[in-house]
Amino acid sequence: MSHYQHLFTPLIINGMTIKNRIIMPPMGTNLASLNGEVSQEQLEYYELRAKGGTGLITIENICIDFPFASNGTTQLRIDNDQYIPGLFKLTETLHKHGACVSIQLNHAGASAYAYRLNGEQPLSSSNIPSKKNGNIPRAMTHDEIYHAVNKFGEAAERVKRAGFDCVEIHAGHSYLISQFLSPLFNKRTDEFGGSPENRARILTLVVDKVRACVGPRFPISLRFSADDFLKGGNTLEDTLRMLALCQDQVDILNVSAAQNDNLNLQIDQMSLEDGWKRYLSRAIRDKFNKPTVIAGNIRSPKVAEDIIATGDADLIAIGRGLIAEPEWVQKVQSGNERLMRKCISCNIGCADHRIARSRPLRCSINPDIIHGDAYKLRRVNRDTRVVVIGAGTAGMEAACTAAEVGCHTWLLEKKNSLGGLASEISRLPEKKRIADFPQFMKNRMAGLDNLMLMVGQEANVERIAGLRPNLIVNATGSIPLLPPISGLKECIDIEGGNVFSIVGMIHHLDQFADVEGKRIAVVGGGAVGLDVIEYFSARGASTVLIEMQDGPGRDLDIITKNAMLTMLDEHHVEQHMQTQLVAVHPTHFSVKKADHACDIPFDYGFVCLGMRANTSGLNELEQWARTNNVKIMNIGDSLMARRIIDGVREGRNVLDTLEDMGALGNRESTKIPLLTY
Repeated sequence: MSHYQHLFTPLIINGMTIKNRIIMPPMGTNLASLNGEVSQEQLEYYELRAKGGTGLITIENICIDFPFASNGTTQLRIDNDQYIPGLFKLTETLHKHGACVSIQLNHAGASAYAYRLNGEQPLSSSNIPSKKNGNIPRAMTHDEIYHAVNKFGEAAERVKRAGFDCVEIHAGHSYLISQFLSPLFNKRTDEFGGSPENRARILTLVVDKVRACVGPRFPISLRFSADDFLKGGNTLEDTLRMLALCQDQVDILNVSAAQNDNLNLQIDQMSLEDGWKRYLSRAIRDKFNKPTVIAGNIRSPKVAEDIIATGDADLIAIGRGLIAEPEWVQKVQSGNERLMRKCISCNIGCADHRIARSRPLRCSINPDIIHGDAYKLRRVNRDTRVVVIGAGTAGMEAACTAAEVGCHTWLLEKKNSLGGLASEISRLPEKKRIADFPQFMKNRMAGLDNLMLMVGQEANVERIAGLRPNLIVNATGSIPLLPPISGLKECIDIEGGNVFSIVGMIHHLDQFADVEGKRIAVVGGGAVGLDVIEYFSARGASTVLIEMQDGPGRDLDIITKNAMLTMLDEHHVEQHMQTQLVAVHPTHFSVKKADHACDIPFDYGFVCLGMRANTSGLNELEQWARTNNVKIMNIGDSLMARRIIDGVREGRNVLDTLEDMGALGNRESTKIPLLTY
């Protein structure tokens, strides 16, 4: 029985009964069909979250007026009745699991997907791009404004016909309505610009039109950026003033924050605490006394319960957390939190895939966001022995997956700790969320009697041969890349020295407890180097970044890059771009720029030039496997140093290898029909 009584108390809003206080907010998926219809994959994705107990699922933002309102590479549409059948099938499917279903109406405005506009300018309040270096829009005419208002109303009427329980209006996050509300974008001098009342005029019109089209007994939710968190933008006080003009027709106030240029505060960066935006929803709730929603890195059920219990909000939006763990509600309610995949806020498979790379939605720690744990219904059809070498996240995923389908599995780890580089990096306070994933994997392994963990034992051919494997999975991870630079190997990570790799730094964190005023020089502007800069800058050190490329963070996900560039600016980090490290000395780095060479002194120096695959012993193992007709896989960083998402996906791919070996039962025989009637 759950201890979280407030989280699991139903809430009735204008005739809609939500069975608990957990909602799934709208998040783009890039899973819709190219013409804007609901795909089978998309339907299964949402159904999995409904099965998991989510109280209210808000389907991702949907285009109300194609093409000028559209955004994203594959976005749902509702600008025509032909989309109602697919949407009705979606609501019908989610309802049978007890979930309420809403959908978010949106006009992208200046954020419209440019490739659909055939060279025409996107529309907005003014000619101000919705983000730095974004497409320049043109100001909408009065007729175009009222046309958009009518399209919101027509879409809302279709929402009701399609069987939804609620409709949400998107008025935040640098989309069209937000482009009118915020003085960052709205430079108009007519009745739609200038004062807060004028800037809010379009929102008032939209809310009134939507209410007229759905009637009085149909819930309307309004999502908005309560604070732009940008100089010259709306503050919370501004938003309260504008909401007062339209909130009387709204049933739910869905509180968000930020705009495109500070996306890391909208799609929260990893370092932000659970529920850090709750003060915003509290202010909204106190002012208008209406049901409010809050989001913001809420991973802990205890924090979620406290937010409801203290009255800071009425509903908790678990977004990325439900991508990572579709059964969030069920596991919390049943007291099974230890087996929750807690989102680590890495923003790679979700935000970066979708926004920056035009890929379909994925998750770093959940390798199958569509079917979840359905693979566990499959079973090996003969005695199959699997040996996994390396207990990092890739190796643990491979070992657990193999054991869960019935393989006799051994997991060998030469260190005395589990989790590999993920556990190491999570020792940095700003990266502590990452530790939740290795911990989940440990809890998962603990429930598998056919998984034998061998810690502190280095794998060698003799030991592995004694286990008589049918399949070997090599997941030995990566080690710091140390190029042949003068003095590097002689100076780095030596006893009493001042030059460290990332591994050396983490193992000596106590040494860096008091670094205020110290000069810290970091070579490498990738993810690891910026993590080091972040750590020392936040603790009062004077930091210097040295990078060969023309800018830092080139390979980072879009959210982390935004956060890191902001951090570099706020802490006034001294930056040397297009600068090559040529020699390492105990007290300084010798570097070369295009026009000159110089020395950069430091109290502590860090060389973070990336990681490389650790393939020690792999050749010998592969030779033994070939000789003895044993299948072998090399996965994760030991194949190529990359990210958690790659290794975890490859760990789950053990299923495909077992199938190729003929050792795994037919996947078709375990498929469960989507509909049961």
